Amino acid sequence: MGKGASDDRSGAVAGTALSAGAWLGAIALIGFILVATAQASNQILARGLAGSVPSFALAFFRWSIVAIGLAPIALKEIRDGRVPLGKNLWPIFAAGFMGMFLCGGPVYAAGVSTTAIHIALIMALSPITVLMISAVLGIEHVGPLQWLGTALALSGALLIISGGHPETLFALETASGDGLVVIAMLGWSGYTLLQSRAAPKASLLARMSLFSATGALFSLPLAAWEMWTMPAQVFSTKALSAYVFAGIVPGLLAYAGFAWLGGKFGSVRTSLVLYIGPIASALLSFAILGEPPRLIHLVGGLLILGGVWASLRR
Repeated sequence: MGKGASDDRSGAVAGTALSAGAWLGAIALIGFILVATAQASNQILARGLAGSVPSFALAFFRWSIVAIGLAPIALKEIRDGRVPLGKNLWPIFAAGFMGMFLCGGPVYAAGVSTTAIHIALIMALSPITVLMISAVLGIEHVGPLQWLGTALALSGALLIISGGHPETLFALETASGDGLVVIAMLGWSGYTLLQSRAAPKASLLARMSLFSATGALFSLPLAAWEMWTMPAQVFSTKALSAYVFAGIVPGLLAYAGFAWLGGKFGSVRTSLVLYIGPIASALLSFAILGEPPRLIHLVGGLLILGGVWASLRR
């Protein structure tokens, strides 16, 4: 009888562990989808507005909302000595410039002449760029599989940007749309390398507040010019709605959600959001903007995501 009771208890414990594991897996899946959707919503916003709300004013108010929303966390950690500003001021400014300024206004300006799917797929090249910069700087060893992945991803990007016609790569239309996204992607790559080295003892959300404040500061001169020359567009009900949405959904919710996933499942698993982002962007683009993905997007997207997957393999 004792043995039977012990077996029953073991079975119950195993069943509970299995149930807990299933719940954790479900929470992870839902979390990844929600964070990827929140991140993709910024690309949909850029394309949906298509310049009707001035780009740098939108970036300025977006980053201001994020900075203010997370300011209590940052101020507490500054008071606790986890963020010595004297030693970290220039790295914080550099990270804010690359990650928030270059990935703010230029993305919104790009929405005038390129699609949300293009923005998502070009931004997905960031890990490849980070890997290449790391190889050049001697931070990371790049093996044959990683170089193959890099070649695949870059070929996919060129296919999408050129629309299958390489002779159009240097056309003005391409430079004014997809070219701006390439600048934003390069900025995000630099930010990725730098953000953990700027105020390394601070939490992710505290750093986000500081980086966002810096991004708002860099965006302010161009935003002020837009306020002066286009006041009706900057100070409209539509613009106010865009500022609030950009600050909360792809701002506070996306970054807070990413931080929560990283703490719960680790940075490696959380990087899976990268693969869900373009899919979320394509679905939202079709559902909200009526812009379905074309065959060239599917082929180019497979090359990019397949190349990123191969490049991140050990």
